[in-house]
Amino acid sequence: MATEKTQIPQDLHIHTTFSYLDSAIVEEQTPELISFTSHAKIVGISDHFEHFDDKFDLYKKTVEQFGFHVGTEVDGSDYVQDAASLPFEYYIYHCRDFDREYKAIDVLLATGKPVIIPHPMMLDTNLDRIPHECYVELNNRYIWRFDWQKRIEPYKNRFRFVIGSDAHQPNWLNQNVARAVADKIGITETILFDD
Repeated sequence: MATEKTQIPQDLHIHTTFSYLDSAIVEEQTPELISFTSHAKIVGISDHFEHFDDKFDLYKKTVEQFGFHVGTEVDGSDYVQDAASLPFEYYIYHCRDFDREYKAIDVLLATGKPVIIPHPMMLDTNLDRIPHECYVELNNRYIWRFDWQKRIEPYKNRFRFVIGSDAHQPNWLNQNVARAVADKIGITETILFDD
């Protein structure tokens, strides 16, 4: 007897083998496998920009072939200008606590595309310096390592939040911990794209 599958609403922070320089990626983490799991209604792939920037056309074609949204994870200000020049649908931006990192956010916001700030606790991001137009992400990978109530709850009315998996491996394709944190704090998820 078949059971009805429950899907999470949205997952825009997923890596594939296009992030081949990331040691956490396994060879099974392909777009095909992510499509097969069908774990979320809205799926976006956000591989590390510095890993595939010279293969953008192939990346975009592959991601779109599966009906996924085309994003990228930009690791700091050094890559912002190049990433902003390409037609991504959204950006996940690593913002460490340096002046140049905060200033670079304006370049991404000028594209008119959503800018998501992940791992604010892991990267020591000062959320007081993040423009309110940005989205803050709660994801399974790092949220449980820090005092999320102390670091995130004070900002629950300042930002819109998205929930992600930051999946580098098939068994990471879930958001259980991040969703429990959002529920405990009283954060409502923002859905960025129509399914």
